[in-house]
Amino acid sequence: MDLAAAVNLTDPQILADQIQYSVDSMTGKHVDLVSLQILADTVHSIDVPSIIINLIIIILIVLLTRAAVRIVDRMLLNYIPKVVGKVEVKMDETMQLMIRRIVSAAIYIVGLMLVILQIPQLHSLATAMLAGAGIAGLAIGYAAKDSLSNFTSGIFIAIFQPFRVGDLVDFKGDHGQIEDLTLRHTIIRTTDNRRIIVPNSIMSTEPIINWSIKEPEITWSVDFDLEKASDIDRAREIILEKARSHPMVLKDRPISVLLVDSKYSQLTLRLEAAVPARNVAKKIGCDIREAVMKEFELQGIHPSG
Repeated sequence: MDLAAAVNLTDPQILADQIQYSVDSMTGKHVDLVSLQILADTVHSIDVPSIIINLIIIILIVLLTRAAVRIVDRMLLNYIPKVVGKVEVKMDETMQLMIRRIVSAAIYIVGLMLVILQIPQLHSLATAMLAGAGIAGLAIGYAAKDSLSNFTSGIFIAIFQPFRVGDLVDFKGDHGQIEDLTLRHTIIRTTDNRRIIVPNSIMSTEPIINWSIKEPEITWSVDFDLEKASDIDRAREIILEKARSHPMVLKDRPISVLLVDSKYSQLTLRLEAAVPARNVAKKIGCDIREAVMKEFELQGIHPSG
């Protein structure tokens, strides 16, 4: 094969013509290879150097955007507390965290716009979207209504603060601590070290028990089910004694033992005592229950069942 033939084979259009001729010769009739022709035209029109340059620019934009987000976030992390301290404005950790997240999101949006500007094929699409901004806005808003709802809910949570980062909460039967609040979701770390990731729109509508919104001290209750014939007065004395002897029960708060239920074969005494915080309440209650049950056994007071 001479040099001219080799060069011809590298030309997509000449190659397509030769393939068309070969196919027609083999079949004895003309076969319209339209798709192959379209492929040849497409390959022929590709500007490889321009694509490589644009690809390099896009990679640089992505890297610079990520670097800018890290640098700005680090600056905000260091300077927001200083600025807040100088101007004496009340701004807690949750609000500061939300400001950092919003600024980071804005930088990412700017980076995305710069990437779009490097892709000529998207220019006409952007123009068409701007021309039909009203309809496009409605369509995009409907398609992203859940994401927008989570975003706005996150902003409202940061402003009105029904809970803050670090608060102890009960959510749908789980107890844990608010570990993080993003523009989309809230992360709750439970006592058994699970992470519950809840969309902000749900966090803003579901009932949540916040044990830290005011003072951390809470009143914790422990029930004791006893046989109907048990000595209620002696059982109450034992429960009060063990509760008052526990080192973490707050002695300056009322401690009570009430008869809350009396059925045919059993009765229920409920201890109510103040403890330092919700995260230690369960442990304190279990300690008291164990000590009481041991004393009940020694005193001949039998639990029901």
